[in-house]
Amino acid sequence: MLPGRLCLVPLLLALGVGSSSSSGDGGDSRRRRLLAAKVNKHKPWIETSYHGVITENNDTVILDPPLVALDKDAPVPFAGEICAFKIHGQELPFEAVVLNRTSGEGRLRAKSPIDCELQKEYTFIIQAYDCGVGPQEAAWKKSHKAVVHIQVKDVNEFAPTFKEPAYKAIVTEGKIYDSILQVEAIDEDCSPQYSQICNYEIVTTDVPFAIDRNGNIRNTEKLSFDKQHQYEILVTAYDCGQKPAAQDTLVQVDVKPVCKPGWQDWTKRIEYQPGSGSMPLFPSIHLETCDGAVSSLQVTAELQTNYIGKGCDRETYSERSLQKLCGASSGIIDLLPSPSTATNWTAGLLVDSSEMIFKFDGRQGAKIPDGIVPKNLTDQFTITMWMKHGPSPGVRAEKETILCNSDKTEMNRHHYAVYVHNCRLVFLLRKDFDQADTFRPAEFHWKLDQICDKEWHYYVINVEFPVVTLYMDGATYEPYLVTNDWPIHPSHIAMQLTVGACWQGGEVAKPRFAQFFHGSLASLTIRPGKMESQKVISCLQACKEGLDINSLESLGQGIKYHFNPSQSVLVMEGDDIGNINRALQKVSYINSRQFPTAGVRRLRLSSKVQCFGEDVCISIPDVDAYIMVLQAIEPQITLQGTERFWRPAAQFESARGVTLFPDIKIVSTFAKTEASGDTRTTGTAPKSAILEEMLHNLDFCDILVLGGDLDPRQECLELNHSELHQRHLDATNSTAGYSIYGVGSMSRYEQVLHHLRYRNWYPTSLESRRFRIKCSELNGRYTSNEFNLEVSVLHEVRVSDKEHVNHLIVQPPFLQSVHHPESRNSIQRSSVVPSIATVVIIISVCMLVFVVAMGVYRVRIAHQHFLQETEAAKEAEMDWDDSALTITVNPMEKHEGPGHGEDETEGEEEEEAEEGLSSSSSGSDDSEEEEEEGVGRGRHGQSGRSSQSPGKSTWTTAGVINIWK
Repeated sequence: MLPGRLCLVPLLLALGVGSSSSSGDGGDSRRRRLLAAKVNKHKPWIETSYHGVITENNDTVILDPPLVALDKDAPVPFAGEICAFKIHGQELPFEAVVLNRTSGEGRLRAKSPIDCELQKEYTFIIQAYDCGVGPQEAAWKKSHKAVVHIQVKDVNEFAPTFKEPAYKAIVTEGKIYDSILQVEAIDEDCSPQYSQICNYEIVTTDVPFAIDRNGNIRNTEKLSFDKQHQYEILVTAYDCGQKPAAQDTLVQVDVKPVCKPGWQDWTKRIEYQPGSGSMPLFPSIHLETCDGAVSSLQVTAELQTNYIGKGCDRETYSERSLQKLCGASSGIIDLLPSPSTATNWTAGLLVDSSEMIFKFDGRQGAKIPDGIVPKNLTDQFTITMWMKHGPSPGVRAEKETILCNSDKTEMNRHHYAVYVHNCRLVFLLRKDFDQADTFRPAEFHWKLDQICDKEWHYYVINVEFPVVTLYMDGATYEPYLVTNDWPIHPSHIAMQLTVGACWQGGEVAKPRFAQFFHGSLASLTIRPGKMESQKVISCLQACKEGLDINSLESLGQGIKYHFNPSQSVLVMEGDDIGNINRALQKVSYINSRQFPTAGVRRLRLSSKVQCFGEDVCISIPDVDAYIMVLQAIEPQITLQGTERFWRPAAQFESARGVTLFPDIKIVSTFAKTEASGDTRTTGTAPKSAILEEMLHNLDFCDILVLGGDLDPRQECLELNHSELHQRHLDATNSTAGYSIYGVGSMSRYEQVLHHLRYRNWYPTSLESRRFRIKCSELNGRYTSNEFNLEVSVLHEVRVSDKEHVNHLIVQPPFLQSVHHPESRNSIQRSSVVPSIATVVIIISVCMLVFVVAMGVYRVRIAHQHFLQETEAAKEAEMDWDDSALTITVNPMEKHEGPGHGEDETEGEEEEEAEEGLSSSSSGSDDSEEEEEEGVGRGRHGQSGRSSQSPGKSTWTTAGVINIWK
């Protein structure tokens, strides 16, 4: 093209183009126009329409076809060149630029970021302009108008979002739904690819739900209200660019039960804190009848505690203690006591979970020793027992003996017995022949379901011959069958009383047990000569825990209720459902024990419904709940008092003896946690435990003798029976110690212990005795610390008046390792040799001064210790009196032999006077040292005795030192 354009130059010059004109400026302008008209003949040419695509947030537009302008004036400079592309429209974010003026190539680009979400496409007009005949824009020629359509390409910059932050639906159990609910998410991207939601997904695992591409949620299995009341699932969404939702949505599906008649709004587990009194069991319970036509309703609430020991929470005190608490008459004989040295006939029996419960497996029986129960019972007596019995396979036709009194040898007569036969309780009583020879009632039968229900029940057989009455769980039952029999012929055959089986001593080759019992027994007693009252019987079987009704006055009209004797079963009846609901909400559990046994108490609520003329009435399922009795705060029982003291020997010999525990104190505390401290640094309040005293009973205190049993020939422990009886306590005494038992307050036990005395008829051979006390509550469930006491003897020191003064030089006990037997004779021989005797006397005087000084010091120290101990003893008769300390010493014997002049005697007396004593001796010092050593040995449990004979004293001066009142 360029060579062609060069060829046009001569032509233009020939035509006078570009030549100077002399006609002035106006001529020049005209010539330029003429020249332009002659040179720039054609308009630029472009396509009529363009289609473009631009990606958002980019500035390059891709056009189809490309932007190119052509001009037929080419290759004429300016006229054949393209100088601009212009876009027509307001506030369009595009511009067109010329890339090559000669070729006419151009480009369309964005002036600012393009956002598809604001505008997806643009349409505008574009024109091309040539360069005219010069650099001036006025002569440019423009092309025709072309339409440009630009489409904005989307970028997946937005994540899907759900229209609702959470969704909720309610479904009925037992149904499969095609769609429970629909979730919906949106995307703010502009393109269909990125703005549409292509998929939904359940994020929560292991749930019986599924979701489709449209967001419809359905259940994959039938839902159960009993299994789960509510489901919470998380759902997410994906756009078609597989971008997940920024935040999952929560879908809550509530399962509504199919209307089933039954009790609603009750709690399966009910916690009970000991000491909290009466606690409602069903504060919000109500009955759902599903619009059933109910005419009347009977509700039975049953507290099941049969698996706790003997049923209910009765494992508290021994049977004897319970009988005293209930005011039972004295003389009751326990036939199944806890095994001990005195009651060893139960040692071979099986013990079931408690030392007071005995289990019989059909192979065991116990013989009651002779003398425990009178041979012949009177016309009035009482038999009591706790029994748990159930049917035993294979032994239904056999008698199961509970108590039997039969011939020991020769014959096999049963004089009286209690046994179970075919789930009937039978009491046998055969009277001996007397003046009347007639038929008499002999067998009494009771048919009760409780005898074989494998539950604990309390049985009392009151005999007032010929009338026999049975009390079971406090209720009275008359025998349904009474069989008469002839009296038994009198004989001199001894009888054997047994428990758990009957003794067959005759009519067999070898005496043996027979008719074994299968079950459990406890508290089997017999009271000869008297019957128990209804009040005592009710008290003995009463339960400290049970059901109760708060505010009986607020029960609705027409509500009837009934408790069983132990208040473990409550029956309510009424014809108004609303009144029944309100009455049941007032049923509570109460436990009056201070330290109840922790654990579970089963609770069952059963209902019977009557409807109006309906052949088929609604059925209400039972409510099975349980009460969890929490652990009570355990008490810490502490014994405090004087642990060591000394008493004169004369007090041990006196009729009153020595009071062992004059200041004993029994304190029970429990740890109470309370918040305290500065919370500014930690943010939480630290907890500190403080001790608080609590009052409760004790059931025994054992005083044990340590270091060997008591010798009944010279020592014993004593306690006035009046002290026990006034406080309703009992005691047993043995050489091993003293046991005080019975339910009583801690203060009662303190008062009794204050009067316990120890006597010893020969205290001269005794240095000390040690004792230990340990107390208990609830049969050893809570025990105290072991309190140890050591009591020592202060011996009377007697000094012989016939010994020679030279015996002053006898070695003290701590020098016995170098003491020679012949020293006594050598000293006596020294009186024959004056020179040696003089030296010995001088040495003796020096040692005398030293020994006397040490003796006085030790006497005073011992005296002060004794004062401190006796001041703490709280009894005036034990107090130490300083005025009673007197020292009586006979004049020392004077010897005529050489070496014993008056000067030496006077010098010795002057030295003694300087020590503040009227007279003293080495023997007194020796005595004090022996006492101190003896006390020390007593404290460490060692024994020490002087090798001297009782009738001879080792003291070298005559006199007696009395140090007590």
